Amino acid sequence: MDRTDIPVTHISENELKKISFLKTPKDSVAVCYLAEEEKWEDKNIQLVLDGLQDPGNLGTIIRLADWFGIEQIICSEDTVDVYNPKVIQATMGSFTRVNVVYTDLVEYLSKTENVNIGTDMEGENIYTFEKPEKINLILGNEGNGMRPETEKLLQKSISIPRFGKSQSTESLNVSMAAGIILGQLFSK
Repeated sequence: MDRTDIPVTHISENELKKISFLKTPKDSVAVCYLAEEEKWEDKNIQLVLDGLQDPGNLGTIIRLADWFGIEQIICSEDTVDVYNPKVIQATMGSFTRVNVVYTDLVEYLSKTENVNIGTDMEGENIYTFEKPEKINLILGNEGNGMRPETEKLLQKSISIPRFGKSQSTESLNVSMAAGIILGQLFSK
């Protein structure tokens, strides 16, 4: 896409290093205006993040959402800030196309008309799971999973079956799990 209406300012390599958080920055940076807080409503498929703390995970999940055409991510109030520089870097620009909102999850999940789906080792096999029409896919904190009060509001649980003989891998990284689940949900 060739955008000619966007002003471009050439800067030196040294200036680029000063304004980027990366040791070896790419060849350009963008200046963006922060969106005004706007009214939002449920989309047919949304990601719901309960207490994610790692900026790299949030950035990767935003990028995944963009890849699969998911327009909205709903976060608990204590999820890492979407404007954290590491989050922005990890999104590779996807933060401009995915609406990320912060709200009280218990209040939201008890009112939504979407089916609240979470992950659980004892959940239904993702490879045979029948996808509901309207979904909230809830992903929990990296170390503790989702809060008990969030878990109480689940209508369905899914799991990613393990195929490896060794049972030593305890869990998957949250953004990796999100990628596997979304790939499977969209394959149907």
